[in-house]
Amino acid sequence: MTRSPDGPILVTGATGFLGAALVRRLVAAGAPVRILRRASSTLDLLGDAAGAVEHAEGDVTDWDAVRAAVEGVRQVYHAAAFVGFGGRRDREALLAVNVGGTANVADAAREASAERLVHVSSIAALGRTRTPQGVLDETAVWRPSKANSRYAVSKHLAEMEVQRAVAEGLDAVIVSPALIFGPGRPGDNTMQIAEKLRAGRLPAVPAGGTCVVDVEDVAAGMEAAMAHGRTGERYVLGGENLLWREILGQLAEALGVGLPRLTLTRRPALALAAASEAVAALTGRRPLITFETARTSSAVYRYSSRKAAEELGWTARPFRETAARIAAAIERSEDRGQKAESRRQGSFSDLRPRSTDH
Repeated sequence: MTRSPDGPILVTGATGFLGAALVRRLVAAGAPVRILRRASSTLDLLGDAAGAVEHAEGDVTDWDAVRAAVEGVRQVYHAAAFVGFGGRRDREALLAVNVGGTANVADAAREASAERLVHVSSIAALGRTRTPQGVLDETAVWRPSKANSRYAVSKHLAEMEVQRAVAEGLDAVIVSPALIFGPGRPGDNTMQIAEKLRAGRLPAVPAGGTCVVDVEDVAAGMEAAMAHGRTGERYVLGGENLLWREILGQLAEALGVGLPRLTLTRRPALALAAASEAVAALTGRRPLITFETARTSSAVYRYSSRKAAEELGWTARPFRETAARIAAAIERSEDRGQKAESRRQGSFSDLRPRSTDH
């Protein structure tokens, strides 16, 4: 396979939260874009961009589909990933999609002589310890730890696949986003947090903290990494390091709701996780909270994006702006729901008995 100098840009994971944000940006800039997506994928997040891109159907775990999708492309953005913290099926999917899928994309990009691959990793792949100290950055060395979730392990192994491909001749750069927030599909990703807060269904605030970033800023960081990143390097894309009480407090303020008064500390969180996972094992449903989530949300992890700022010229907006964007999106969604309900009720108005004057 050979690369076309005028070929399209391939985006995997293009129908997801981050991938769709990137595709919208690329299309708005006039770039030719090809997306690799499953036949069952929902295109709502792409908006008008869905009709402005070339569609290649397939899955990153399917080598033949990936190889066909990469044919003739100029650049590749690999944003496809599986995020799961549940049982055995999640563990299998994490390895198949995040590790095997990344190996497929990296190998196909190298064989096609793609100009460059930007791989989306995660700050989780930097590794975590049960007693976090200091600020983590790209120099962090991975160490086995119970604080590393299965998702984190899969993203670490995915990075190893990218580095292997780099050693074999692929020009690739890795970006490691922090916890991504922003307007998205209702019920998905971090939108769930804001929706539960809005509905008063968030009983307590986790005791820990993490680094948060806007989805649009991560998409911009991916473009910057494609243009200016150094081969084989990784760049942390993080906004602000905040406690969960600060994150949820800013969301609550933007949403015009109160913040839960209770704080969920480590021991109660682990006890809740034990009960939740026991119930999940009996019912076959996903646990309300897992041990991995309980451990992570109870600790304070801090990250530095200095390297991305200095080498890529990348910046991130304050989380307060992201919270306002999320609140506005939820309000628009609620308004659309109310209007739709009014239309449904209006359609039956002529069937209702009307009051008359006597």
